Amino acid sequence: MKNNFYFIFIFLATQFTLNAQDLRISVKQLSKNITDYKIVDVRNYEDFSISHIKNSLNFPVSKSYENKRVDGKIVNPNKMQKIVRELGLNIEDNIVIYDDGVFYDASRIFWTLEVYGFKNVKLLNGGFDTWEKKKLPISSEILKVKPSKYIASINNNRLSTKFTTQIATKNPNQTVIDARDYNSYIGKRSVAKRFGHILNAIHIPAYSNLKKENKLSKLKETTTLKELYKDISKDKKIIIYCKIGRVASTNYFALRELGYNVSNYDASWREWGNDINLPITNKSKALN
Repeated sequence: MKNNFYFIFIFLATQFTLNAQDLRISVKQLSKNITDYKIVDVRNYEDFSISHIKNSLNFPVSKSYENKRVDGKIVNPNKMQKIVRELGLNIEDNIVIYDDGVFYDASRIFWTLEVYGFKNVKLLNGGFDTWEKKKLPISSEILKVKPSKYIASINNNRLSTKFTTQIATKNPNQTVIDARDYNSYIGKRSVAKRFGHILNAIHIPAYSNLKKENKLSKLKETTTLKELYKDISKDKKIIIYCKIGRVASTNYFALRELGYNVSNYDASWREWGNDINLPITNKSKALN
């Protein structure tokens, strides 16, 4: 009996290891293996030009949006192809992404690159602020690179639309997660004309994936994240949304690392909440 229990335990542990991926990298790990990666800084160009991790490339998160003033839709393939080629990135490159330590913007670029076919992408846990505080090598020099021949193609399994999200609200084999704050979820505030959330969406706010260490945001440990999402079956397809597909990228990253099949609805509530033909729930009315 003991032997059977042991083999069952090993099998389950192996299955989790196979399904989950370590998609984060610590400042210490990167500093020791920095030549193994192409490093992408997603802060604005002004901050990047003052100082950045040595040999970093700059992909400002603002460029991941087609038109941020309208909604969170991802940059179109032609623009993305131009951006990636100018950065000298190739689809097989090992890439590390970082922001200032907030994590949301780095997650957005992580998701953007996965939508556009990149498979070897990691996030720097703690971001540039942690790197700088550890007094690791920084530079103001802008790296000159040889343009790549990247061809843009979209992985539709990582990108949700208004149409696919609407189908998900009626499909018991799919789960929609709202990553906004609680007051937005229940309908007390909104960036759209309507208030509330997508019909049948459950609430797991983006900040619940993060912890504070010395006033800096870091992703919680995998065991803690596993507990956070324990009630969601890995047999289900997960769709994440927020206001404009930004903070929801943090949930996306956490679920990817845990081995879930997940996509981000980029236009998010800014689109859904303004379309009167789409179903919503407004819990704030029931609370009044």
